[in-house]
Parts: sequence; structure tokens; C-alpha cells
Amino acid sequence: MKYNEISHFSHPQHKLKFEYSEIPFKCDGCKEVGIGSRYKCATCDFDLHMHCAIPTPSIFHPFYTKCSFQFLSRSPGDNPRFCNACEKDITGFVYHCKSCGFDLHPCCAKLPMVLDDGEVKLYLYRKVSSSCHRCGRKGRSWSYRSKCKKYNLHVACVKEMLVETWHEFLGSHGNKSTSSRKLEMTRIPSLKNTLQNHHRRSKGKVKKCCEMAGLAVQFVISAVLGDPTTLIAGVIGNFMSRA
Repeated sequence: MKYNEISHFSHPQHKLKFEYSEIPFKCDGCKEVGIGSRYKCATCDFDLHMHCAIPTPSIFHPFYTKCSFQFLSRSPGDNPRFCNACEKDITGFVYHCKSCGFDLHPCCAKLPMVLDDGEVKLYLYRKVSSSCHRCGRKGRSWSYRSKCKKYNLHVACVKEMLVETWHEFLGSHGNKSTSSRKLEMTRIPSLKNTLQNHHRRSKGKVKKCCEMAGLAVQFVISAVLGDPTTLIAGVIGNFMSRA
């Protein structure tokens, strides 16, 4: 459910208003990158994913049928913990299963089991036997795989692509103005070269294959960023074409 304005325990001093942004942001709840729908404080530089702003107190996930995940503002205990979906560190809000010890980032916990825009249909798997278009490895984290089984992308690899690109940008553009920084931060990493190398042997089918896989990548990235909609996938497609 969406509300235009909410109060949130993590930012009690001000109300948070719903807005839709085409500029990537860092969620102050789970500390992960986001894009699209968010709740923002108009006074402070404070943002929350939809899933972090209005969490479900407890959830079940089809990949872990014996688990009950509870929403927590921080991971339990003092030892470092990682997300079982993307293998990245837990540094903020988390869904935690007390009996099994599994952890999920809020956006990872809410990843759609199927992404479908009418042309490309992608299914979420806990493990797949085929190699990832990004890293070339099998297994690892959760993956989105096409119905035809030609396209496969690890959730972990999507996050790595985003973090690498934006860290590189922030490191080399630290003195730019805020407006310029925001404009350039909209660059989403492209898999064009990776895909072309992956399909180099079938030259006649490379273009169509890369186009379809590129569209699949757009939807996976948008889902990982917390807004798996056709609209935001189109925005990301524009970003990728500029990269």
C-alpha cells in the first residue's frame, strides 16, 4: 500500500513524503542503492525504499519454506552478516529468520519471482546450472533466468556492477556540483561488451540476442533497485544507452 506521507521510526523528527525519482539514491534504512519510488524527507537528505518505509512485519519466502523472516532495524548480534540472496553485507534494515539464521535485504526479500513485460519473461532462481552473463560463473547468488534459458544474471553481479560504477564516479568527480553529480550518477553500467563476447561465435544472432538480453538486464537492475516496473526499466534503458 502506498501513502503520500508517513511517519517513520527511523526518522521521527520529520514526515516522509512519497516521490518518484529517476536519479539513484542510497536508502538510509537498508543502506542499499535505490531508484524510482521512495519516501523522502523534504528537510533532510533522508530516503527510504518503499519496502523499507512500509515493511511487512514478517514474511515467508518460497525459497525457504521452513523459515519465517522478521523485519529488524538492524541485524542481530555483533558478528558481520550477509544477505543470502545477493551475498552482500547487511548494514541496515533486514529480514531475519531466527531459527535458521538466514538474512535478506528488504529489496532482495521482495524481488518478484517473475519479471514479465510482454516480450521478455524472467524467472527468479535460488540456484542455476548455467553461467552468468556478467561473471561467467555458475551457482553463486540468486539469479534471474529467461524462459528460453539463454539469459542468466546473478543478483549479486547486478549489485556489483552498480557499486563499481558509482564508486568510480564518486572517486573521480568529488569536486563537481551536486546537480552535475546527480546528472552523471544516472549512468547505469551496460553489459553490451560482455554480451557480445558471450555470443561471439554466433555472429548472425549477436545483435538480436544482445538486444533481448539487454532488455532483460534492464528489468533485473530495476528489480534489484527496488522498483521492478515497466516505467523504471525504460528509464534504465535510456541510462544504459548513454553509458
